[in-house]
Amino acid sequence: MDNSEVAKISKALADPTRLRIYEEIAANPDIYCGEIIQKYELSPGTVSHHLKILLEAGLIDCRKDGQFVHNRALAETMREYTQALNRLSHGK
Repeated sequence: MDNSEVAKISKALADPTRLRIYEEIAANPDIYCGEIIQKYELSPGTVSHHLKILLEAGLIDCRKDGQFVHNRALAETMREYTQALNRLSHGK
């Protein structure tokens, strides 16, 4: 993972609302957007915006099933991200 990818993920997770949404997705694989909207009392547009940024950062995957969009965290991306941060903290 290069530094631009690390920066993109860091920026995606820097927003407190987006971080909460990511944590919820990581804790509840296959959660759909409506559940996030209800739990956090956010507008559909706001949730959609945050999901788009998480998706573009490679942190989540979205799957459409009829009218529902299910989300899951991509553990491999987080693993690579934490490894990259570890390398940066050790000057490598």
